[in-house]
Amino acid sequence: MKRIVTDQLGRIVVVPLEPQRVISLVPSLTEYLHDLDLGERLAGVTRYCSRPRDVVKGRVSVGGTKKFDFQRIASLKPDLVIANKEENYQSGIEQLAEQYPVWVSDICDLDSALTALQSIAELVNRADTGRDMIHQIRHSFDQPLDAGLTEPPRVAYFIWRNPWMVCGSNNFIDDMLRRAGFHNVFTEHADRYPAITMNKIAEMEPDFLLLSSEPFPFSEKHIEELRHLLPLCNACIVDAEPFSWYGSRLLHAADYFAKLNQQYVARDGCKGP
Repeated sequence: MKRIVTDQLGRIVVVPLEPQRVISLVPSLTEYLHDLDLGERLAGVTRYCSRPRDVVKGRVSVGGTKKFDFQRIASLKPDLVIANKEENYQSGIEQLAEQYPVWVSDICDLDSALTALQSIAELVNRADTGRDMIHQIRHSFDQPLDAGLTEPPRVAYFIWRNPWMVCGSNNFIDDMLRRAGFHNVFTEHADRYPAITMNKIAEMEPDFLLLSSEPFPFSEKHIEELRHLLPLCNACIVDAEPFSWYGSRLLHAADYFAKLNQQYVARDGCKGP
């Protein structure tokens, strides 16, 4: 038995009523599928799927998020593939869709993320579990996270080095920064992830420079580099997962943001929770 669904790109996808061989091409959604209690039905993951560590080690790796191993995918004979417009690549998704049901998420903010989570839960017949998880996430973000500040701290959120790249507009991180009680100084930029000069950073006058833990592995030496280049700004490394993982990791995001905000109020050097 099959059913017809629509993914977040508006594509029609025909999937089994009870998928048995699911492949996840999105790290944050791999963790979510596990938390939906998919068990052994989660057959394949990417090399970048890191959570839960003990689970992903026991699954077949189907390549990277931007370079699929089509031979390994074929060996698994998937009856459902979970993908994402931004994290994966169009030509690869199109090639997979010629042979398998591929459901693609398109996530730009918390609301679209939660819509995706509910749709995925329904695809794998875990609608009640998904609904409970989403309710917990919504409730956590209903609480004030801004530590009582009259003005949100102005921040630039770095994702890459050489070139320096930051979070711009119309993406999930930008929305999470706002919900966390921060003002992204590049929220009006035309690009989603623009390359930026140090002069441009200085011109935008951020209070804090947030260096994400991924995709670029920022470290203390980069903090020192930025302190030299922009001595009027505080800089710190922040955990990227609360800002960019839109699966069940969202259950922990609001608490992380609240702690981060408390540190900004104290102005203690922005060490990160």
